[in-house]
Amino acid sequence: MEVPHNPDVSWSLIARAAAGERGARSVFARGYLPVVRSFLEARWRSTRLAGEVDDAVQEVFIECLRENGVLSSADPERGDLRGLLYGVTRKVAARFEERVRKRHSRDQATGSMLDAVQAREPSLSIVFDREWARTLMRLTGDRMRANAEGGTPGARLRVELLRLRFAEGMPIRAIAAQWEQDPDAVHRAYAKARAEFKSCLREVVAEHAVRSEVDLDREVERVFELLG
Repeated sequence: MEVPHNPDVSWSLIARAAAGERGARSVFARGYLPVVRSFLEARWRSTRLAGEVDDAVQEVFIECLRENGVLSSADPERGDLRGLLYGVTRKVAARFEERVRKRHSRDQATGSMLDAVQAREPSLSIVFDREWARTLMRLTGDRMRANAEGGTPGARLRVELLRLRFAEGMPIRAIAAQWEQDPDAVHRAYAKARAEFKSCLREVVAEHAVRSEVDLDREVERVFELLG
């Protein structure tokens, strides 16, 4: 099976954002802001830096979007977007932490607090990965809905089926009763909807990173595991 790698989707957005296109910058910031914010909130919870999250988030996107910034050197053939964003977010976080360390150089408690933050780095990377997985899932849902809008009534119904099952938490039998449909038929539609969603997810994951088919399959499974 061929890897559904279409870097034009996400990486053309990055190129346009780096070039200063206002719409692309807005889409980039809105799309990936939750990842950055969740990481920084988790990193600085119950510390002196808890009130600095908004400023740090802004600085991350300034670093990404300024002239000759991080995005201007992004190369879809050399790396993945997740690694790019994680790297700049960690650098900005370290910059803020160093400022606090210098301002409170005689405060042993502050130094210990910052040391504890750095010691939690491995677990904090999981926070970033989990929010990244949520972002990929959201983009996948957006794509599946967009595909269904131009498709058949059955395709639109399958999108609604996934929404009821996961967003509303309804069991299949309850959905079948609400729709006045045979439960077995709804189960078959649900299986098809899940397969379509996974296909869309593979496309989205492939667009965010250069991967072999094996790596792509592994990454898709990791997304499900992170959110399981």
